[in-house]
Amino acid sequence: MTTKPRPRESGVAKRPISITAVVDCVGALAAGNMQGHLYMYDTNKAAGSAGFGTEELRTHARRGDQLLWNALALECEAYVAIADIVIDHDVCEPVRKVYPGTDVAYWIGTLKKDADNLTYQIKFKLGTRDETIATTLSSSLVG
Repeated sequence: MTTKPRPRESGVAKRPISITAVVDCVGALAAGNMQGHLYMYDTNKAAGSAGFGTEELRTHARRGDQLLWNALALECEAYVAIADIVIDHDVCEPVRKVYPGTDVAYWIGTLKKDADNLTYQIKFKLGTRDETIATTLSSSLVG
């Protein structure tokens, strides 16, 4: 006997999609920008995400999907953190959170409606630099 999956509230399935920014901090600090020093990845390649390893990641996502952004430094001694995610808040409103018992931060948001090529920009805090460095090219959410 097979069982059918239970319907979700509001009929929308929530899938967590992790978006990771790998940053060459030394290169970005030396250049003063992220161009050529940022490698974006997500966990949704099977659903159609594209642009892996570039600044122009196209994450396939739909209404109800939960997005989790985090940043990693390419160099183990370097510091990188996401300072802000500039995106249309009518579609997704990311908030900064911290893993319990750590000082490791991440950003999380849920898509409020389907996105058709919604671009966003990430602002990073690198090293001891006071000013943030924003992505030069935009990644996007595609439906």
